Amino acid sequence: MEEIYIKARAKINLSLEVLNRREDNYHNIESVFQKINLYDEIRIRKIKTSEFKMITNMEEINNKDNIIYKAYIELKEKYKNITGIEVKLKKKIPMQAGLGGGSTDCASFIIAMDKLFELKMSKKEMERIGKKLGADVVPCFYKKAILVQGIGDIITKINTNFKYYVLVIKPKISCSTKKMYEKLDESKIEKREVSKKIIKALEKNDIKLLSENLYNSFEEVIENKDIIEKIKKEFIKNGAKASLMTGSGSSVYGIFDNKEKAKIAYNKLKNNYEIYFCNII
Repeated sequence: MEEIYIKARAKINLSLEVLNRREDNYHNIESVFQKINLYDEIRIRKIKTSEFKMITNMEEINNKDNIIYKAYIELKEKYKNITGIEVKLKKKIPMQAGLGGGSTDCASFIIAMDKLFELKMSKKEMERIGKKLGADVVPCFYKKAILVQGIGDIITKINTNFKYYVLVIKPKISCSTKKMYEKLDESKIEKREVSKKIIKALEKNDIKLLSENLYNSFEEVIENKDIIEKIKKEFIKNGAKASLMTGSGSSVYGIFDNKEKAKIAYNKLKNNYEIYFCNII
């Protein structure tokens, strides 16, 4: 195999509670991750030199701070049969949006490199490398709904095939994950313990229970909260069962139990917002 193509899918958080800051400065969280079919495209080709080359539609990430480049260095140090590569990255997932774009690119890149160079890595080894590169990388190795605990490294699969529809709006504001965590550290936010109810809703295909329990700690501390609240109200007005900001922001999603309702809402909102129509994976 000389070339491989992979889709790096975004996630939304149906619940996200930041529990406490640890002594190592990471944070313990509890969150239900749900993959959606909004994705970046990654194509990797072997080249004869020992170089790493990237071609991307987002030139601002084409540097050595890029998480894909960091993953390449980690892999190359351990697996000596890895040659130079050319990576073509087509970004579709908005950045600084709470959708896990960088993390899912990293996880997908590791999976693709394992296949391309026949590294025969175990899932545990992939996750070990991913964990070194970012707290959200480990959950991105999983395709379906999962409960995420610890610093993002404790994963429990959820037994669900519940299908509903999601519209995602990326407002013009962006959020720094680091700054959002700092704001949470300065605040006292009551624990909601909603993840169990979210999991039950997914297992029982219960859109009402799901809608009643969406929660994100970061909504409590985000600046420009009025922008987030306005989008949430727009979703509800246009037929969404519920709406929530995902991750540390700034994207907001609405959930719909009916594809036609979601399409109607999409058509009404698309002229005013950067909006994405998504299925659940």
